[in-house]
Amino acid sequence: MATSTSPPRNENKRDFATSDTGAGQRLDRWLVSLNPDLSRSRIKQLIDSGQVSVDGRNNVDAALILKRDQSIVLTIPPPTETRIAAQAIELEVVFEDAHLIVVNKPAGLVVHPAAGNPDRTLVNALLAHCGDSLRGIGGELRPGIVHRLDKDTSGLLVAAKSGGAHAHLAQQFAAHTIQRVYDALVWGVPDLRKGIISGQIGRSTTDRKKMAVRKIGGKYAETHYETLEAFGLVSAWVICTLKTGRTHQIRVHLTSRGHALIGDRTYGSSPGKLSKTFDSEALGKVRNFSRQALHARVIGFTHPTTGKAMRFEREPPVDFRDLAETLRAATKQNAKLKPSKR
Repeated sequence: MATSTSPPRNENKRDFATSDTGAGQRLDRWLVSLNPDLSRSRIKQLIDSGQVSVDGRNNVDAALILKRDQSIVLTIPPPTETRIAAQAIELEVVFEDAHLIVVNKPAGLVVHPAAGNPDRTLVNALLAHCGDSLRGIGGELRPGIVHRLDKDTSGLLVAAKSGGAHAHLAQQFAAHTIQRVYDALVWGVPDLRKGIISGQIGRSTTDRKKMAVRKIGGKYAETHYETLEAFGLVSAWVICTLKTGRTHQIRVHLTSRGHALIGDRTYGSSPGKLSKTFDSEALGKVRNFSRQALHARVIGFTHPTTGKAMRFEREPPVDFRDLAETLRAATKQNAKLKPSKR
């Protein structure tokens, strides 16, 4: 059994000594098992930067195989200021404590700074909102983004405020134990009211900016769906539950079944002859819907510190509900459309 004479967790140095259980293990894996508040990538970063010594030697490899009765010292430098600017952007905070924050992201807000979106992102907003309550992730004072929503997808997102919370939440996402439920407005009505769409998702072979269902390569993805409401034969309100979390998963899966999201300029387009279904005003509203009609309604997870089951839910925003009402009203007015079988 490993013994530790480490000071309190809020200090910088942690001292360990190997025993029978440590002997024969890799250095990085052993340290990860003893420091649940640090991710494996953070442990490796500390080893590579000389912050871990074995019997007084700092120049060690993460793959070093440990022996019995070795002394290991792990030094965690104080977190540095992030280069990302804190920007006061209005946020709808659904839940917050010392470890994490859940927000209802509006459509149009990018999650993390990147090429083309250097600032005015959710991360900039979280830096301003959380301020001194951020306790360092990866050696940097920043919020820990463990999952993302596309810029034009609205809904619930959880972010970590400490390294321990970040590591714990990341493990839950990797294990696919996070509950995620989405609302989607799609073209057409699924043949089956309920169903499962599965298969490999990877980069498109014809457009590297897009994802696609692949016969070879990619990663396994699984989406469960249920039709909540059919608007004639033209469109439907579908509830999607993610069992995995691949890039653009819902958009790609529904498009592969012929039900692209309304407003999705990347993966789908509106069907023809819409003028036979909608009057000019309704047609304009549908065609001018400026984003994919997708909303992250539910997120559920285990709290990284208390172990309590957490679940949060938010209705779709006004633009989504208005679009649904437009589809509903047009269906009622159009006597030629037959109601779909439920």
